[in-house]
Amino acid sequence: MAEKNHQHRFNHPNKDKDARHRPQDVQVKVGDKLLITIKKLGINGEGIGSYKRKITFIPGALPGEVVDVKVNNVTAKFIEAEIRKFKQTSSDRVKPVDDQNVGGFELEHLAYPKQLAFKQDIISQALAKYRPRGYQDITILPTIGMEKPSGYRNKAQFPVRQMKDGSIAVGMYQRNSHFLVDLPKVSTQHPATLKVVRTVRDIIAELGLPIYEEKKHTGIIKTLIARVSEASGEVQLTLVTNSAKIPQLSKLIMLIHDCLPEVVSIHQNINSGETSLIWGPETKLLWGQKYITETINGKQFKLSPRAFLQLNPKQTTRLYQEALAALDLQHADKLIDAYSGVGTIGISLAHAAGEVRGMDTVPEAIEDAKQNITLNAVDNAQYFTGKAEELIPQWAAAGWVADAIVVDPPRTGLDSNLRQLLITHAPEKFVYISCNESTLARDLVDLTKVYDVDYIQPIDMFPQTARWEGVVKFTKKQ
Repeated sequence: MAEKNHQHRFNHPNKDKDARHRPQDVQVKVGDKLLITIKKLGINGEGIGSYKRKITFIPGALPGEVVDVKVNNVTAKFIEAEIRKFKQTSSDRVKPVDDQNVGGFELEHLAYPKQLAFKQDIISQALAKYRPRGYQDITILPTIGMEKPSGYRNKAQFPVRQMKDGSIAVGMYQRNSHFLVDLPKVSTQHPATLKVVRTVRDIIAELGLPIYEEKKHTGIIKTLIARVSEASGEVQLTLVTNSAKIPQLSKLIMLIHDCLPEVVSIHQNINSGETSLIWGPETKLLWGQKYITETINGKQFKLSPRAFLQLNPKQTTRLYQEALAALDLQHADKLIDAYSGVGTIGISLAHAAGEVRGMDTVPEAIEDAKQNITLNAVDNAQYFTGKAEELIPQWAAAGWVADAIVVDPPRTGLDSNLRQLLITHAPEKFVYISCNESTLARDLVDLTKVYDVDYIQPIDMFPQTARWEGVVKFTKKQ
């Protein structure tokens, strides 16, 4: 065997040459300067090229560009680098309006039509990686974009920190660091949310309230969260604090009320742990309304501070319209709304179904869903606290068998037990709302055992970022 391998190497000199350029053998160190041609965009919107066949990730670079870069990180499999200067730029490059040194604007330098094409392409890349049954024949429709792809984020969730010069910063963290960048302007935020957090920052400074200091774990004000209703213009403000007590609370509320009449709801969330999590376990109403109300496709939804709602109300309306069309419900159909949150999807679709049952593992979300049923006078929907993979078999055993199901899981995708349940108890009609191409493609490996994928309809829920949302329509195999 050894002699055969020896002969094999000498008979294939090109393979020996290739071996000298294996990625793990490429000699590169942090600080080196390289010249890279960008071939494509990665799933996070970063430019991808290679140096001596070793994959190289370069944020901010676009396909077709030639960039002079500095190496920031080297691993056995890849290189990470930053742009020093451009040798050749893409005709698809546009001038960004936001601070590109923070997250949330990964694609703002790419012309918007190309952003939409990218979001179609990353789904294809994920399918090719996981290779579910028939993946090459799955139709991925053109991404549905926005007429005005800015000002869409209905919630600002910004940390607050005191800078060395004594000023107070409210904004987002610098890329790959824990340095907070003060952001007076953020083009993707709804103007009302930005106005509220910036004004509250000024009020906090005026009152001299203690700002949270991470290293010492001292101070009080940690994060400001503002959510606006697109329908009414009402704003809900939440102060995330390190302790239960807020000094000068009455004066703080009075100044917020006087300066920001659009704020109709002020809450406090207490997060006293040394944790990277934004929310703590306790939220209480300080002043005003307990909820604000959003309207989607003619239905109203009460939103408590922690209630999940898509960040882009205009595209959410379109998303639910696409889900309704894909499900093709009949008035006798029993519909399951899994990962329901506050019931926005199921309540939006209830008029087309015979009965809706939804579930979520967050009790507060289900309480909100029940209120939303009452608010919209929906008489054919019920919501339950629990896991879909546990409740669905219980309902089936009691004689309630679903004809249709819509799932809207988090970025982690479907729970493995729910995937198996869908294989063994497959409803005739099935729509999957996805926000992560990788976990969707992974889930399709199992789901395509019993379903064919009719199409995937991407929707640009998050312009200027690498993220997408979409509707997957399934047909049960015969």
